[in-house]
Amino acid sequence: MGMPQESRLALVRRARRMNRILAETYPDAHCELDFGTPLELLVATILSAQCTDKRVNMVTPVLFAKYPTVADYAAADPAEIEEIIRSTGFYRAKTNNIIGMAQAVRDRYGGEVPGKLKDLVGLPGVGRKTANVVLGNAFGVPGLTVDTHFQRLVRRFGWTDETDPVKIEQFVGELIPKREWTVFSHRVIWHGRRICIARKPACGACPLAALCPSYGTGPTDAAEAAKLVRSGPFS
Repeated sequence: MGMPQESRLALVRRARRMNRILAETYPDAHCELDFGTPLELLVATILSAQCTDKRVNMVTPVLFAKYPTVADYAAADPAEIEEIIRSTGFYRAKTNNIIGMAQAVRDRYGGEVPGKLKDLVGLPGVGRKTANVVLGNAFGVPGLTVDTHFQRLVRRFGWTDETDPVKIEQFVGELIPKREWTVFSHRVIWHGRRICIARKPACGACPLAALCPSYGTGPTDAAEAAKLVRSGPFS
């Protein structure tokens, strides 16, 4: 998949033009999980697996109020956390990850969520995607959030054929300036949730149409496409 005979330089230029258009289209793009501290964002991101941000944001106010510190989560009764987060799905596994994460942060980092990728990915239930969300949005450290939307879109854009999230992260990181990695992730995710929808993208309403090799995957008629455009918050 990709633009025919596209050189590396042409790909970089096209990718950066698409990024600029996304920046104009989504000037307010941001993390749609509600949080106030690195710990809250880490917990919310763990909860967001296979769940909408909207649903996570419905349960976290109660959770954050009951467990304000790492020590509180580390000593929590699993049954009580499970009851609060039940509606997010996979609540037993998520509870185990949250408590395990908190115990590791307590024991290894004195109760403070670490601000380095290598430390975060060593915590229970924390992979590169979750770590980059926390680094980029709570610590201001640039990171690419390669979630399902991001993976789908960069392949539709014809930037890469890769399916491995780590390889996608590395490849896209070479196309987009590092300082923009975090906000670029938000722009792509917002676009994937609003216009470039998985089953039926709104191609006729897409600002990237002229630069996208997948144009025509969804309806190209403006009126028909406009009906497919969604508004947030999303999964």
